[in-house]
Amino acid sequence: MSPLAQQLVATIAETLRGKEEAIELAVTALLAGGHLLIEDHPGVGKTLLAKSLAKALDLPFQRVQCTADLLPSDIVGAQVYHPRTGELTFRPGPVFTSVLLADELNRTPPRTQSALLECMAERRVTIDRESHVLPDPFFVIATQNPMTAAGTYPLPENQLDRFLLSLRLGYPTPEDEVDVVASEDGHRLVDEQRPVAGRDDLRAARAAIEQVRCDRELTTFMVTLANRTRTSGDAVLGVSTRGAQALHRACRARAFVHGRDFVVPDDVRALLVPAWAHRMTGRGGGSSEALLHEILAQTPLPD
Repeated sequence: MSPLAQQLVATIAETLRGKEEAIELAVTALLAGGHLLIEDHPGVGKTLLAKSLAKALDLPFQRVQCTADLLPSDIVGAQVYHPRTGELTFRPGPVFTSVLLADELNRTPPRTQSALLECMAERRVTIDRESHVLPDPFFVIATQNPMTAAGTYPLPENQLDRFLLSLRLGYPTPEDEVDVVASEDGHRLVDEQRPVAGRDDLRAARAAIEQVRCDRELTTFMVTLANRTRTSGDAVLGVSTRGAQALHRACRARAFVHGRDFVVPDDVRALLVPAWAHRMTGRGGGSSEALLHEILAQTPLPD
């Protein structure tokens, strides 16, 4: 594992016990310049993961609690009128940060959900025809409750497609849970956590990822997998070209995380479900994860 990734995973694992695999996926998404979607039940460490990742890199952090009455301006900001001067000034919203946690995103109405689309895709906000550039880096971690939970609004496909990777944290093992319950409050541990890297280290890592090689045969393999999701009779919605690009970018980032300057088939195997499961809709409520595993098993690997 690369020294930077190893430091980040080890540091975050001190506050989020027993979740090294999920932490590595979050680090991969950040290094790749994408965004992360976490679907899970409350109280499993989603906020801890976001805060600890920001603290480890000494990046500004903001958290937005999404509710049914949240307005787009509550996220992106708004023009404020000053009666004395008669002028309008822009008041930035919490989106103007480096790590944004949009907590329970599917509890807020579609109009507010869509306020994040331009931010995530173009790293800017447009208010009254005036564009405001977001900080660099800009990383969104959005959480959503299971769709069986009360008061949820399904995220539209075009928004789901903006997330590079998705994951579920799940409950810790009984042994790890005993340590979590017996230990100090996790948020206090994050507050005491010291940065192990900075903005310049992140930029250097992203520049190195641009140099990671992915052979054309492996890229062709990814496109073949994407085409099979579109033609499968078990899928209502397959993977878009943006989804294929996301897998390609994530594989290059994972190769860097594992200390390589080239992509191998294991990168594709490891990231296929995190990169594509949230982008697909199974027919008749079928599992997109199971379908992806089936497609992968039936598609010959390149030599």
